[in-house]
Amino acid sequence: MNKNKKIKIHIKNNHWAPGSFPSDAEGEKNFTITKKHLDKALKKFPEIREKVEIFIDWDEDNFKTSMSNSDILLAWNFSTKNLKKIAPNLKWIHLISAGVEHLFPLDWMFDGLVLTNSSGVHAKNAGEYGLMSILMLQRHMTKIITNQRDKKFVSLFSNPIKGKTVVLVGTGSLGSSMAKLLAPLGVNIIGVNKRGRMVDGCSKIVTIDKIDSVLADADFLYLAVPGTPETKNLINRERLDKLKSSCGIVNIGRQSVMDYDALCEKLKNNEIAGAILDVFTPEPIEKNSKLWNTPNLIITPHVSSDELGNYIELTLNIFVKNLKLFLENSELNNKVDKKLGY
Repeated sequence: MNKNKKIKIHIKNNHWAPGSFPSDAEGEKNFTITKKHLDKALKKFPEIREKVEIFIDWDEDNFKTSMSNSDILLAWNFSTKNLKKIAPNLKWIHLISAGVEHLFPLDWMFDGLVLTNSSGVHAKNAGEYGLMSILMLQRHMTKIITNQRDKKFVSLFSNPIKGKTVVLVGTGSLGSSMAKLLAPLGVNIIGVNKRGRMVDGCSKIVTIDKIDSVLADADFLYLAVPGTPETKNLINRERLDKLKSSCGIVNIGRQSVMDYDALCEKLKNNEIAGAILDVFTPEPIEKNSKLWNTPNLIITPHVSSDELGNYIELTLNIFVKNLKLFLENSELNNKVDKKLGY
């Protein structure tokens, strides 16, 4: 790398649009990267600041022109068509999200290009959301809210959660953060992951190919896996049938992981106790979606993980640490595996 040449970083912000990201005006405020954000992130690293040139843009306004001589792209989405030709100097892309499925398939990635994500930035908030949602299901809140809507005053009693079993599918930063908060309450947590790696808070781990062996044990099924070809329709109708009728479900991963049509049927038939869903395709949910009127279902608008006000600050902390490594020609953190998709 030429030490005298400044490294150009193109930052692509998105205006909100239905079915995209951000999906509303509040989201746009929370996810926009500004010069003020960058100045704060680089304040402790003056040696880095003097080595980079930064161009902040919106959507595709100046994308092709700016990317013609950019070395780094910081964005959520972008056009991948002819990227090598448009951006011949591009060496590294950092995504402000953890998920990368919106860029699938990753066959557009050319040799020498590194893709990193913001995995880990969501952990603390996701853990608290997970704790909240499991406790809500334990306290029958999905049914209580449905009864409120239907003007029914029905006493639904519950017990402390100690001794209950959570089957946690996906033990990465999102899932494991929930496990660490829930385990001290005496909950038995069975983790499901690809390699069988043990995780703090889990009493047992099974590999994802053995998921059928633990579904019947679940008092709660918690989904925190990314959307990949491997996880698509992982929790299908057949696997939903393996769950107890008293089981509650939470999904903070992606809608593609679960058959929502089958879930809605089972909720209507009281074959699943309740569900809390935070992820949907498309977002916002369409006005005529059956989800809105499904009983014993709580919908949250994709807010399980993203922090209010400081999400970009947390993301830039990851980015700047990697930027330091990039300038040192060192291995970057949070690299996305092109084949695995995460």
